[in-house]
Amino acid sequence: MPSREVFWNISYSYVMYILAAIAIAFWVFSIYRRYKLWRLGKPDDCSKNIGKRIQVFIRTTVVDVLAHRRFLRDLYPGMMHLIIFWGFVILLLAAAIDAVTHYTNRHIIGAPYLWFSLIVDIGGLLVLIGIIMAACRRYIWKPKGLNTILDDGIVMALIAVILITGYMVEGLRQAATEINIHPDWAVWSPGGFVLAKAFAGMSRDSLLFWHRFLWWFHSALTIGAIIYVALVFSKLQHIVISPLNVFFRSLGPVGAPAPINIENAETLGVGDIKDFTWKQLLDLDACTNCGRCQDACPAWATGKPLSPRKVVQDLKVHMLKAANNQANQSDNAPTLVGEAPSEAEIWACTTCGACQETCPVYVEHIVKIIDLRRNLVLAQSKMPESAQLMLRNMQSRGHPWAGIQSLRLRGDWTNGLELKLLAEGDNANTLFWVGCTGALVERNVEATLSMTRVLKAAGVEFGVLGDAETCCGDPARRAGYEFQFQIMAEQNIEIFKSHNIKEIITSCPHCYHTIKNEYPRYGGDFKVVHYTQFIADLIRQGKLKLTNELNSKLTYHDPCYLGRYNRVYLEPRRILQAIPKAKLEEMGRSRNTSFCCGGGGGHMWIEEQPGTTKINQMRIEDVLKTGAEMVVTACPYCLQMFEESIEHKDMKDSLKARDLVELVEAAMKQ
Repeated sequence: MPSREVFWNISYSYVMYILAAIAIAFWVFSIYRRYKLWRLGKPDDCSKNIGKRIQVFIRTTVVDVLAHRRFLRDLYPGMMHLIIFWGFVILLLAAAIDAVTHYTNRHIIGAPYLWFSLIVDIGGLLVLIGIIMAACRRYIWKPKGLNTILDDGIVMALIAVILITGYMVEGLRQAATEINIHPDWAVWSPGGFVLAKAFAGMSRDSLLFWHRFLWWFHSALTIGAIIYVALVFSKLQHIVISPLNVFFRSLGPVGAPAPINIENAETLGVGDIKDFTWKQLLDLDACTNCGRCQDACPAWATGKPLSPRKVVQDLKVHMLKAANNQANQSDNAPTLVGEAPSEAEIWACTTCGACQETCPVYVEHIVKIIDLRRNLVLAQSKMPESAQLMLRNMQSRGHPWAGIQSLRLRGDWTNGLELKLLAEGDNANTLFWVGCTGALVERNVEATLSMTRVLKAAGVEFGVLGDAETCCGDPARRAGYEFQFQIMAEQNIEIFKSHNIKEIITSCPHCYHTIKNEYPRYGGDFKVVHYTQFIADLIRQGKLKLTNELNSKLTYHDPCYLGRYNRVYLEPRRILQAIPKAKLEEMGRSRNTSFCCGGGGGHMWIEEQPGTTKINQMRIEDVLKTGAEMVVTACPYCLQMFEESIEHKDMKDSLKARDLVELVEAAMKQ
């Protein structure tokens, strides 16, 4: 019957397990040392809701680990990692099965043994192919965003040599025991079989000697590799750190910073590495430096100084320096804000969320950057002049706009309209929250008026606040001015409660995200819907009939705060599908890979830093590739950015920018 002795030709095999236990002890100790580093950070409440975390972790394991969903968005490196991962899974399971069968004396025999041999050989081959793919990518093709260090080469070389010597050991065993006696068994281990044919001319004594020598060399190299990874904290530690990071990741809204008690806070934002939470420090070690976040970043793509990968890696270096200073009882603490990262990097971020969306180990970049901005603004009073102007406007006018918009009153857009303008003492079940841009910028007022007409046509009873409406506070919070955000949030919550508001419809995704996901921490728990969700539901219920034909080829741009932040992808497309002869042509970067317009993170008002091009101009190139006559969005910031980029390209006659609600109004039966 086909079978083999696990430790054939090997004496004192137990020594290998003793050495393996020592190597694993090194690894565990290295993780413990890292744990002490993470404890430099502040407490975090991510250890709560363990039951929910287990459910989410299992789902994430199936989707993002076993199926490699996030990895495969970039096909070549995704496939490379997929085959390495599954190859290692096979090899680790095989090693465990070998140990169990040896010590229980229950060997695999017959057909199961042959299939086992084949699967194990395929596993090793998968890893070897993946390593070759990785080496080609890092040392031949060298993608722009990939940062290769010495550890990468050492790890790949170790894995390759371990695999090759493993096949050689197998080939020597087959040459001594199977190739001439049971060649039909040997072919089930194809990697070893090829080498066994080459070794067939050697004497039996030579085969036994070289088998024994290479077996111990292979085992020692494997154990040495584990110790190396532990001692230098190689990126292979992500095998342990990444699952930890995924398990403890934020289960709350994307990019929502923790509230600050302005009056009693010891520190404002993050000015020292110890001001981060322990989970944020765990993030730094979980990062494998793969560069996916950098490739997705609109600031990096347009030549700005920001690289999300570099920010995380610089913070990691800073963490190690801080730990070293603490160990040496040194007061010479390295500077954090302004050096790791620089102020230019901190202010270049649009908080679009593309970095977090693509990260396979769920590193959370956005909150770290906002925390660094908080320290610059609240503790050091450092910010770009354009940010200062925006924040001054919010303090004095209740909105971030300057120029012509500052001369208008918030409720001017309601003049001459038969709307329920909520006065003191009035109640309304449903509030249409217009937002600063929808109320003050002429182009966006057109979309606001379309929205009111659509709601009226559907028979929706709603109220508006007019001059009593103020900014939701999003620009202040993303710019790090937490104090102003909290004032506005509390003021708005009080207004909502005074009018007994139950449901809030928003036009702006930034207002939608802020009121829905961030106000509850301040006592504002309301039902909040974006207008695309509300209109899609009206169409579904038959309360809104779209009968007029559009006869236009268009493309839809997913706003970051509607899509990546709140997963609203289907409703806008369902609305477009309901419009007769609206021909939707998707952009290459759409839905969760949508490319930012450049207006988020306060950058609607904060001046964009010089680069190779502007973010909105790069996005308009995606639009042009579709051949669309119209770019449609559902965000006032995005609409303005598209209007600007179309004007910059002098394409007003051939390409139009429209808010989705304007198309809904045009398609309604008049």
